[in-house]
Formats: sequence, structure tokens, C-alpha cells
Amino acid sequence: MLDHDLDLLIDAARIAGRLSTSYIGETAKRWDKPDGAGPVTEADLAVNDMLSVVLQQARPDYGWLSEETEDSSARLSRNTVFIIDPIDGTRGFAAGERTWAHALAVAHKGVVTAAVVFLPMLDKIYVARKGGGARLNGSPIRVSDQKTLTDAAVLTTRPALQDEHWRDGAPEVNFNYRPSLAYRMASVAEGRFDAMFTFRPTWEWDIAAGQLIIAEAGGASSDKTGAPLRFNNAQPLLNGVVAGNPMVHRDTLAALAPS
Repeated sequence: MLDHDLDLLIDAARIAGRLSTSYIGETAKRWDKPDGAGPVTEADLAVNDMLSVVLQQARPDYGWLSEETEDSSARLSRNTVFIIDPIDGTRGFAAGERTWAHALAVAHKGVVTAAVVFLPMLDKIYVARKGGGARLNGSPIRVSDQKTLTDAAVLTTRPALQDEHWRDGAPEVNFNYRPSLAYRMASVAEGRFDAMFTFRPTWEWDIAAGQLIIAEAGGASSDKTGAPLRFNNAQPLLNGVVAGNPMVHRDTLAALAPS
């Protein structure tokens, strides 16, 4: 079934887009998760419920990991799992912004094999199948050819550019921000930006789809120490993310202070 997973994810993402845009972010019911884990809206929950039914009915032998579903160790016994963020960038959605995304991925034995990042408000759908390249709205995409971190166009947050994270102080980069990690990674894959990074512990559902899209667009990604990104871990948190074209990715890792 792995060969057909991407088609399933694309269809599910399109349904998710129709469902999420039936809500108005500013008026959607909203709650704050415990322990400062951020907001959730009724749209997040509705999309999660729909995807859970559609995807798990189609692939009942796959495990399930989603931001909006209570985690279960049952997924650890499955070779293949769905990794889902129903709405990545919920704060932006709730504020009426446009750069939030549905992020859907399938991982087989820790490696992402199919991925979709869909931004319904921008009508942008990024897709990738392992070994099959990456596309945006049907057209092939490729990472940039920027050669160094210096002067690179980078998607990150201001705290990540504080001197404490870097061997010789923060690099001179062109700073940009997008609230959705999935969209940051997809934008790097598209070549609109040269790199993205976050040094905080990062949930798998935020980056699983983007990791494959970057890889299939010719880019590189790792955690902040340079270790490969593996998915469906018992604790689905990764040690930050550094991603970009191979040259900027390498340059970024070399410039970071030792962890």
C-alpha cells in the first residue's frame, strides 16, 4: 500500500481544507491546553476527527500519531504510522491569518515515505513520495543554491538568533518568520528560503511531512546536533530541527555552539 499512500494523503488533505475553512478562525471556539502546550480550536478537533476516520479506515493496519489525539503506545508495534498535525499554526488560524497548514505524513520503520503540507487559504499543496521528488501544485520544486549561512534567507524565530546558540555569535542572515513549522520546511523545499531552524524540542507531527518534502527537493535536515531525524519514537519529540539546502545545512551545523 505504500505506493498509494500519497494519493490517500492528498485526498484527505483536500477534505481537511474544506472542513477547516468552514470555520472562521476569530470566532471558532478555542481552549488553552494544559501545561502551556498552546491553543486548540474546534476546527483542529473537527479536522482531527475526520482524518482519524478517513485515514484509519483506509489503512487499519497503520498506527496513529496526531497532535490532537491522546497518544497510545499501540503505534510502537506498527511498522507504518500516520503522523498528523490537523492544523499547524493554530495561533495564526485563530487570529484570522492565512499561513496555517494541514500536515500529513506516513512513516515506515521510522522513515517518512509520503507527505503532504496543504495551505488551503493560499491554495498551496506541497507533496512528496520517497524517491519520487517533491512538487508544489503539481510542479517540481528544488531547494535554493545559496552557498553559505551568511546572508542566507532563513525562517526561524528571534530567540534562535541569540548569541548563546552560536559558536561565534549569531550569524548575519536575512530573518523571516512563519508560524507553521510545516510551512517553513515546505518553503525551504520550494527554494524561496535557504534554511529553517528551531532549537527547541520539536514534536514529530510538526516536521514529519516537511522533512520528506525537503529531502525530495534535494535538501538536507537533521536535529540540532546533526543526527538524522527518525519518527514514531516512544516520546515523539525531536532535538530541534535544522534544514536547508545541503550547503547551508552543513554551514549552520558548523556554526552552532556545542549542545
